[in-house]
Amino acid sequence: MGKGSVSHRGKVVGMDPQWTTVRFEAQSACSSCHAAGLCGMSEMQEKTVQVASDPYATYRVGDEVEVVLKASMGIKAVWIAYMVPLLILLAAFFGVSALGASELTAGLAGIASIAVYYLIVWLLRDRLQDDYVFTIKN
Repeated sequence: MGKGSVSHRGKVVGMDPQWTTVRFEAQSACSSCHAAGLCGMSEMQEKTVQVASDPYATYRVGDEVEVVLKASMGIKAVWIAYMVPLLILLAAFFGVSALGASELTAGLAGIASIAVYYLIVWLLRDRLQDDYVFTIKN
């Protein structure tokens, strides 16, 4: 893995002229802990990523490969998925509270504002997907 990139080892599970599908196990930080089996907090999820197919690729279905994403794209994803919604929630909650509304109303306004935000992100998913370019290394 090069500096400034995030990578995961995975297995090629499908190939067609347009997309190569790679499946890998995403692990939480707890899964590497020596006590993870005891506390039950370890978390391993199987993820599937589609990567634009390379017509000159030497890998085939069943091969183990490394899926790479620039680290800056990972940071951008964290901002889009977690940081911006948190800021919107806080702004909506405290803004509505400052107008004299009850805590329930302010809380509902915060939740509604996040719902609108995620709806906008969902509507822009095709444009956002173009920014996140995965590559495969053998």
